[in-house]
Amino acid sequence: MNIENIEQEIDELIKKFELVKSCLNLKELSQRLSELLKERESLSFWSNVDFAMNTNKEIKSLQTLFDKINNIQSRLVSLNELRDMLSQSEDISTLDEIYCELVNLAEEVDDISIRTLMDGKYDENNAIITIHSGAGGVESQDWVTMLYRMYNMYCNNTNMDVTVVDSLEGNTAGLKSITFLVKGDYAYGKLRGETGVHRLVRISPFDSSKRRHTTFASVEVSPEINSEGDIVLNNNDLKIDTYRSSGAGGQHVNTTDSAVRITHLPTGIVVTCQNERSQLQNRETALKILKSKLLSQKLEAEQQKMREIKGDLKKIEWGSQIRSYIFHPYTMVKDHRTDFETSDVEGVMNGNLQPFINEYLKKSHTK
Repeated sequence: MNIENIEQEIDELIKKFELVKSCLNLKELSQRLSELLKERESLSFWSNVDFAMNTNKEIKSLQTLFDKINNIQSRLVSLNELRDMLSQSEDISTLDEIYCELVNLAEEVDDISIRTLMDGKYDENNAIITIHSGAGGVESQDWVTMLYRMYNMYCNNTNMDVTVVDSLEGNTAGLKSITFLVKGDYAYGKLRGETGVHRLVRISPFDSSKRRHTTFASVEVSPEINSEGDIVLNNNDLKIDTYRSSGAGGQHVNTTDSAVRITHLPTGIVVTCQNERSQLQNRETALKILKSKLLSQKLEAEQQKMREIKGDLKKIEWGSQIRSYIFHPYTMVKDHRTDFETSDVEGVMNGNLQPFINEYLKKSHTK
C-alpha cells in the first residue's frame, strides 16, 4: 500500500469513527453514566440487591465503552502524527508501522460500530442458551458437546462467564441437551442470532466404516429476565416435579430430591435445573429460565407479525437451518441467512464466532 492509499484509508477511518460516535449518542450515555454513579453513592443503594447489581453492570459497560472510545481517539491522533512524519521522510519502516496500526484500529472501530446495532430492549441482558440433539443418536449428541465447547470458548474469548444450569448426558457419548447461562456485556444482543438449527457434516468417529454423516442440533437463546414485570406466571399454569439429581455435586445431590422440573401447561414448555445444591435454589433458577423462554417465545411472535406486515418471506425463526459446519469432503462454515462463510472450521469451533455474529446483526438491522 502506497502513501496516497494509506492517507485515504486514514481519512475514511476517521470519518467512520465520527459517524459511529454520533450513532452512539455519547452525550446521552455520559449523562446516564453520571446519573448511575450518583445513584451508587446513595446510602440506600444496596437495599435492593438486584437493582444494585444491574446498576453496577450498566456502569461497568458504559465505562468500558468510554475507555475504548478514548483509546481509539488517542491512537487516531498518533496515527495522524505518524502520517505527517511519513509525508516528510517517506520512511518505509514508518509506512509499515502506520499500516499495522491502521488495520488494528479499523478492526476496533468495526467492533464498536456493531454495538450501534444492538438496540433491542433486551440486548444488554445476560443470555440463557439451550442446545438439543436432533435425530442421529450418538453423532448428534456429540455435536451438542462440540457446540457447547464452541460457545464456551467464544464467551471466554470475549470476557463473558458461562454457568451450566442443567445437562442430560447421552447414552454412549456426548450430551442429549445442555442449558447454560452466559453473563457479560450485551450477551443476549451478541448471541440471539444463534437460535436455530445447526448442521454438521463430517466423517463420524463413531462409524467403523468411516462414512460421512450429516447431523443436526438446535440452539435456543433467550434473554435472562431482570424485571419481574416482563413475564408474570400463574401458579395454576405450572406443574412442578422434584427428582433425584444425576449430576455432579457429591453425596448430598445424589441422595435428595433436589432437582426440579417445571412444565408450563399452556405452552408445554419444560425446564429442568439440577445444578444447585438445594431444591429451593433449583426451583428459583428453573422459574427464571421458564420466564426467559416465555419471553423469547413472545418476542418471536412479535417479530413474526412484523415480518408478515413487511411481506418478508425469508423467515429467520426457530426450526430453520441457519448454519452448516462442513468438515468433509472440504472445510467450510456457512451461515445461510447472511451467506457469510469461512474455510477456517477449526477457528470457528475454537470460538471465533464474531464475524458470523457481526454479519447477522448487520443483516437483521436492515430488515
